[in-house]
Order: sequence, then structure tokens, then C-alpha cells
Amino acid sequence: MKTIQLRRYILVDGTYDEFVAWWREAVVEVRTGAGFAIEFAYGIRESNEFVWAVSTPGDRDEFLVLEAAYMASDARAAAFDGVPQRIAAHDIRFVDDEPLAD
Repeated sequence: MKTIQLRRYILVDGTYDEFVAWWREAVVEVRTGAGFAIEFAYGIRESNEFVWAVSTPGDRDEFLVLEAAYMASDARAAAFDGVPQRIAAHDIRFVDDEPLAD
């Protein structure tokens, strides 16, 4: 069993390239180092969208415990230190427990 969280962002106009570069350089390393797996990540340049999914083994409660530790970590704080806000809006939700297609 694993829990998957879908993260959808609308980026601030003009920040797409900077956001994607920072995400690749900082977020992937920090998230995976904290025990998460990156399921996928896609950008839609034309609409300033960035969509990705992160997962952990176990149920939602286990995910939330790991996420709380990640959010409070020094590694996350360092990755975000001095980075301007590039997300204008976001929608973050857990996906259904069962895949709809293989």
C-alpha cells in the first residue's frame, strides 16, 4: 500500500523556468531524502501550470506523519530559504486509494 498526493500549482506569470529549475535542483532531493517518492511531474508552460505527485509507503496517517517531519526539517527550510514565492495558487489532495487504470 502507498499513499499518493497530487499537487497542482498555478505559477506566478514569468516564473515558470525559474520554478522548474529550482524544483529540479532542490525539491526533488529534499523530498526523496525525506522518504517520499516522486511519482511524476509535468509542466504546462502555456498556462503556467505545474502538476506533480508525491507518495509514501503506507496509509494517509503515515504520509501525514512523514510530511510533518519534512515540513519541520532543516533540509526543507534550507531549500526554501531566500526563494521568492512563485506559486500563485495551488490544489493539493490525496488521490483515491485504488488506481483506475494499469
